[in-house]
Amino acid sequence: MSRDIDVLVLGGAGVDTIVYVPELPLPYADSYMIDSGIRTRAGQTGDFVALGLTALGLRVHHLDMLGDDPEGDLVRALHREKGVALTAIPQPAGTKRAVNLVSPDGRRLSLYDTSRGHADDRLPQATVTALAGASRHVHVAITQPCAHALPHLRESGATLSTDLHDWDGENPYHEPFAQAADVVFLSATALADPERTMRRIADRGRAEVVVATAGAKGAYVLADDELTRLPAATPPAPVVDSNGAGDAFAAAFLYAWLNRETPARSALYGTIAGARACTVPSTEANAISLDDLLRGTATP
Repeated sequence: MSRDIDVLVLGGAGVDTIVYVPELPLPYADSYMIDSGIRTRAGQTGDFVALGLTALGLRVHHLDMLGDDPEGDLVRALHREKGVALTAIPQPAGTKRAVNLVSPDGRRLSLYDTSRGHADDRLPQATVTALAGASRHVHVAITQPCAHALPHLRESGATLSTDLHDWDGENPYHEPFAQAADVVFLSATALADPERTMRRIADRGRAEVVVATAGAKGAYVLADDELTRLPAATPPAPVVDSNGAGDAFAAAFLYAWLNRETPARSALYGTIAGARACTVPSTEANAISLDDLLRGTATP
């Protein structure tokens, strides 16, 4: 079988409305004046992983459900502009959207509109099977349609990855994703003991590598039963926004891992891309280039 796609990104397409607020948590007030503007732009987790992988030179295809609405048009336009192949399945409920509140130090609070997806949403099995069968690797967002696709993905022969984001280690919704993937990403934000959760993921599923990102504290990598801790990379410019840092990390890690780098070395690539993403306002879709990534990871 020909594998003409390097990475199929499944799910995670949508739009975010970005609001820069004076602080987080935001104290109650009747109103706030937002001098920096309130902007809606295309790009949620799947979009940013797809853009990041494309910027690194991989052949990428993105599959998700989109509405016939202005938000869906924004997502389609972004993919055309960045040269990312997109298969959009009609979503009658409309395109997924969220509001991100961003503080001056770059922290964010995301408000997700769950009304745009339903438990019975499905991506067509034939489409999933055909695209996965043509792919070396599939990166799966934890959105509802993707949960139903997991069994078909495992049958495709492609390796799988997923990002559990700020999973607390207990919510059962995340378990099928964690157990199906060969590479599992998650944030350490909600974990009292990241190593324990990481080992549980490896023990219960098929993951060869589990990576927990920890922001300014770096990242943890579990591979071959050995836990490695990497320091955070130094951002190349002032930190303005942490939105998209995890997606940039995942894209750079997968680029290295698919090019047969070790898990620890792949995570180094991830820390460089994640740190750089924190210097880019979330109103922009600007992924790290391969040249900049390789310069950042070069051994002195």
